[in-house]
Amino acid sequence: MLTARRRTAALAAAAMSGVLLLASCGGSDGGSGDGKTLRLWHYEGPESAMGVAWEAAIAEFEKTHPGVKVKFEEKGFEQIQKTAPMVLNSSDAPDLMEYNKGNATAGKLSQQGLLTDLTAEVTERGWDKKLSAGVRTTSQYDAGGVMGSGKWYGVPNYAEYTLVYYNKDLFKKYGIEEPTTFGELTAAMDKFVDEGVTPLANAGAEYIAQQYLYQLALSRADRAWVDTYELYKGRTDFHDAAWTYGAQTFADWVDKGYIAKSTIGAKVEDAAVSFISGKSPILFSGSWWYGRFKAEAKFDWGTFLWPDTNLTLGSGGNLWVVPKAAKNKDLAYDFIDITMSEKIQNLLGNEGGVPVAADPAAITDPQAKQLIADFNSLSGKDGLAFYPDWPVPDFYNVLVSETQKLITGDAEPDAYLDALQDAYDKGAPKR
Repeated sequence: MLTARRRTAALAAAAMSGVLLLASCGGSDGGSGDGKTLRLWHYEGPESAMGVAWEAAIAEFEKTHPGVKVKFEEKGFEQIQKTAPMVLNSSDAPDLMEYNKGNATAGKLSQQGLLTDLTAEVTERGWDKKLSAGVRTTSQYDAGGVMGSGKWYGVPNYAEYTLVYYNKDLFKKYGIEEPTTFGELTAAMDKFVDEGVTPLANAGAEYIAQQYLYQLALSRADRAWVDTYELYKGRTDFHDAAWTYGAQTFADWVDKGYIAKSTIGAKVEDAAVSFISGKSPILFSGSWWYGRFKAEAKFDWGTFLWPDTNLTLGSGGNLWVVPKAAKNKDLAYDFIDITMSEKIQNLLGNEGGVPVAADPAAITDPQAKQLIADFNSLSGKDGLAFYPDWPVPDFYNVLVSETQKLITGDAEPDAYLDALQDAYDKGAPKR
């Protein structure tokens, strides 16, 4: 996310659409450093698994820290994304903040000296023991701000990945079986088009469109390809077989009517509502939507992994980061510790999140069990391929604008890939 997110990123639907944080009663000193107020920013929607779990964590924190209050400030994902470097370099920095992971986001802030090195706390409190290798990749950054090694600048207490959400009732209405192969998926979309139904919910103005394209490319890629692109272990060629297939197939899908050209200006909230309302039968997006769909969708729905691929978008979740200028760092560490506790992890899992340290026996919801099992399957085969906007600063915006051109037909796939190559080469570090 989303990368920028993403996740968004992520990224819960309410957060990605700019919905503001919940406000809570709390101290009025704004985190003055007296140890009585924890200023916390996060952008998860209240109905999301993370939102529910973190609300419980706040209650637990205030219970175990008598006289200390947690104070939310109203921020949205995009606001934090755009203003973080300026705010974190000022006296208005919060004590604890959820922030997008990856080289272009958390990595960039760590390189700028705006984040606290958490390595000692991670080791002392045992957080590193709770995170698998694939999940912790986005927690550590080297001196150049590149993820995967170096000091710990963030801690995720959940994981995330992309999957296909589908409306079982609509599939049944049109006599379409659940796809188990890529060929069956495209055949299903052809049938929907024949019935006058646009199969894919999409958001051209935000991350969903670029993630469709990246997933198509991933279906022709391997781990070395991902490491080259995301970790700079070699030279990325945007005209290779995988990227070419992704761009060409995405453009073809628009031409075939799988993706509506009218979604060029749609945001992720629009895509979510399109699925929740029963208009779009399919949405390919993140596990972060699960809690909301469970709460709001009034039809029978299910999920499955993108077929015929070993790789899909995913990673550890967004990070808890402690700004360098935070005034109550010890309180921030204590709050992170509570979110990593088995009690909160189990709650997160049963609410439809992907916990990193839950007791498997404590997850009782059948759909939640499936969500976690699919993640474990991906993680076990090293199938988490991160997000397309992570490698270089501002690449998210480049991907949005260039992918919009594919939707409208204002750019051919070759021109699209040329634009990506140019932006990537300009932003990638020389290694």
